[in-house]
Formats: sequence, C-alpha cells, structure tokens
Amino acid sequence: MGFQRYFWYGSGLYRHFTETIWRPLLKAPARSSVLIFFLLSLIAGALISTRLISEPSVAATSAGTAPITTHTTQVYRSKPHIPVKIPKKPPRKKEFPLNCPAGNLTLTCPIDYPTKFEPEDDARTAANACPDYFRWIHEDLRPWKTTGITRDMVARARRTADFRLVIVNGKVYIETVTKAFQTRDVFTIWGILQLLRRYPGLVPDLELMFDCVDWPVIQATHYRGRRGRNAVAPPPLFRYCGNDATLDIVFPDWSFWGWAEVNIKPWETLSKDLKEGNKKVKWMDREPYAYWKGNPAVAVTRQELLNCNVSDKQDWNARVYIQDWIREMQEGYKQSNLADQCIHRYKIYIEGSAWSVSEKYILACDSVSLLVTPHYYDFFTRGLIPVHHYWPIREEDKCKSIKFAVDWGNSHKKKAQEIGRAASSFMQEDLKMDYVYDYMFHLLNGYSKLLRFKPTIPEKAVEVCSETMACPREGNEKNFMMESLVKGPSEKGPCTLPPPFNPAELRALERRKANSIKQVENWEKNYWENQPKQA
Repeated sequence: MGFQRYFWYGSGLYRHFTETIWRPLLKAPARSSVLIFFLLSLIAGALISTRLISEPSVAATSAGTAPITTHTTQVYRSKPHIPVKIPKKPPRKKEFPLNCPAGNLTLTCPIDYPTKFEPEDDARTAANACPDYFRWIHEDLRPWKTTGITRDMVARARRTADFRLVIVNGKVYIETVTKAFQTRDVFTIWGILQLLRRYPGLVPDLELMFDCVDWPVIQATHYRGRRGRNAVAPPPLFRYCGNDATLDIVFPDWSFWGWAEVNIKPWETLSKDLKEGNKKVKWMDREPYAYWKGNPAVAVTRQELLNCNVSDKQDWNARVYIQDWIREMQEGYKQSNLADQCIHRYKIYIEGSAWSVSEKYILACDSVSLLVTPHYYDFFTRGLIPVHHYWPIREEDKCKSIKFAVDWGNSHKKKAQEIGRAASSFMQEDLKMDYVYDYMFHLLNGYSKLLRFKPTIPEKAVEVCSETMACPREGNEKNFMMESLVKGPSEKGPCTLPPPFNPAELRALERRKANSIKQVENWEKNYWENQPKQA
C-alpha cells in the first residue's frame, strides 16, 4: 500500500489527473456521464490489479495455496490448514549398569532398580504377536491344567533337580540341590535375572525345580490314563529339552547367554556374527558337501556318522571332523569360531546324548540343514517344518541318506537355497533374544497361574541378583555376563501369546510334517533304485 500511496500522491500524478481529466469532465454536460462511469471502472480495475500483484499471500503460492490455471488467468484456492505434527524427541532409555566395587567388598543387590514395568504409552498397545511356536507353551503346561500345581508336586520334582528357584516380590532366591555340569545352572539363573531386569514387576511370584541334565526324565506313561484314587499328577520339572514320551517343561538353554567353557558367545552377539559370516561365501560358491564338526564320543549315532566321511573307496558327500575341545582350549579356540564355519552348502545336525545346543548355530548358517532323525525337541524346534526349514535324514542309513540329500540339492539349487534361507530367517527373526525372553515370560507366567500355594522364601535359599553373580567372576564367565546384561527395562511389553492348538490343528500339523518326511523318503528310495549296480 505504501508504494500505491506514493504512486498516486507523492509523484504528482494525482494532481495531474485531477486537473487534466476530472475537472473538464465535471464541467461537461450530463451526456458525458457514461464516459465518466467507464473511466472510473478502468481506474478501479487498475487499483485492484496492483493490489493483487503486490500482495504476497496471493501473488505467490505458499504452503497453504494451490493455483488453478485457466486459459488466461490464475485463480488461487486455499487448502485447509493441516497442523504439522512435530515428532517428540524419543526419551532416553534408562540404563542401570552393574556396580561392581573394587576389592573384596561384600556385594549387595541394588535398591535403585525399577520395581514396576512402565513402558511408553505407544508401546502399551503396540505389542506384536508372538511366533507360532509359542503355542507349545500351552501343551507343555497342559498336564496340570485341571489339577493345578501343589507344593507337594514341586517337592517331588526335587529328586533329579539341580536347583530350586523362587521369585517373591521381584527378587530371586536360589537353593542349590546339586552342582550342575560346568556352568549350566549359573547361566540359566543369569538368564532369568535378565528377564526380571527386562520386565521389572511383571514376573509373578513362583517356585520351581530345574534339572540341567540333557535328557528328560518325567515319563508320561507313569501318569497318563490313571483315574480316580490312582490318579497322580506329574511333578513339574524344568529342563532344556523334551520328547514325545516325557512331560518335562522345556525352557531356553544356558548357551543363549554364553557357553563359557567352550568360548561360545551369547546368542545376541553370535547370531549377528553368523549373519555376517553368511556373507563371506555365497551359497553357490560354497563347498558342495555336507559338513559336521563335533564330539562323537557322547553318542553311538555320532560315532556311526564318522563312517560317512570321504574315503578311498566311497564318497558319501560328507565332510566330517572331530572337535577336540581340550586341544582347542589350549590353542585359543582358533579353529572353533562358528561364524567361520558357514562355507559348505549343507550342514549336518545330529543329536548327542540327547538334544544338542549346536542346532541353532547350524540352522543359522544359510546352508541346507540336514537333520538326522531327532528324538528330542527344545522350546523352538517344534516350529520347524521338514523341506521348508530343513532336510530330513534317515538315522538307520544316514550315509546313503546324506549322499542323496546333497545330490538332490546340487541338482535343485534354487529350492536348496530357499530351504537354507528359510532356516536362517527363522533363527534371525523368530529366535532373536526379544522372543527368547518373551517365551520365558509367558512360560513362567502361565506356570505361576497353576500354583495352588503361595511361594515363600526357602530357609536354605540365597538371594541372587546380577551384581552378586557377575561381579565376582572372571574370564569368559564375567565377559559373557557383561555382554548379555539387560541394561534397563524394555521400552515395550512382551509379545501377545497366541491361543493353544485345538486337536484338529495339532493333527494337521503332525500330518504335514509326516507327509513331508515320507515324500523325501520316497524320493530317496527311487534315487537308489535307479543307481547302476556295482559289480
């Protein structure tokens, strides 16, 4: 408007117009009224056009306007005002590192760690669904669904247990029954302590017995089918694996937090190393054979596997090696880095005295996992599907079965790679530590709901916490504990537990697995029937 005012008044034009145009017209006769009206319209139009040009809210499109173009003019239409949502700065995650005092000071459990789980508001409704294998939690707890669990039942599980664990008001108390092999009990307890650090105040009071030995012992035939006065509920006993003939409650094994004695890192670290190790050699460039390295002394079936090794007389497409852990320890574990062992297209998994912790490392290698008929399962392997996640190998004739598997895979490279990738994806996504902790939470939470008594602190039990366990230790034990330490409460709650299987779903799942294995056996049979007979 300042420029317009100067243009008309300050420049002298206004005076010129009034003297040369307006004054004569005012003196003109009435018939000049039409001409006067026309001139007034022109001047008014000029003023309006000047204002439109100089007004920034109209002359230039802004964030709130959008031009609509016609043949000769532009008309501007205002958009509705949408406020810009400025994202809130994510809150800094609270961390509570261990406070390990120097010297031989008496260690105490901290009093400043949160006792209540308080996730962010958005996280309360953002819980995702747990992987499907979580449904087996319902099956493992089914034997006590109608009877519940009494204190007497827990006491009867003590017969083979290594330790008794009690949680009261978010604190953990341990009564050692017998010393477990190596540090299995230590790292199992450590894992439970990390669960409580991850979800403070969420894990309910409970009491349980834990057996760290490999093979399950609660025989189902001793308890199934007995009714009336003779009916006896089985003792609830936690361990690392089970089978179809037993009722032991399956729990994640100690190696998820590290196996100190053989220098195997905690799973969260090792799974990342394996993912990177898979990139070193592409599947097509890997050795086209089946690889296994382990201790054959623990089981006859592993000793039989040694017969499948390549020789002057026969090549079964297997490359089998004996792992000497004593020598490996003396030489600094230079030949046992699991992330460096993903260089073969196929890897063999074979059980030892029972199930083996090696299964998860083999499945994570992008290789086709050749599973020699397993008799045991751990908490996640019931979610594996034959020919989708792994290739089944017949135990009674494993050498011929391995040779066929390798020949088939080398002839069907695309499908073989899909099987390897499906297993690796399962291990990296469905078995990440977030889900390991969530499985522990849902299992312990479901178990506690079955208790028909109020847990109390045993007279001989000792309170343990992360400080009292990690601070006094040295070497791999301390390193792996510090590496796997949950530094603070989770920012979101546990995943959502899926519902139990109904009988029809269980039958369909069992039928699918059996049909897949049968199909492979038929392929193998036809393969050998069509091989030329040796003289």
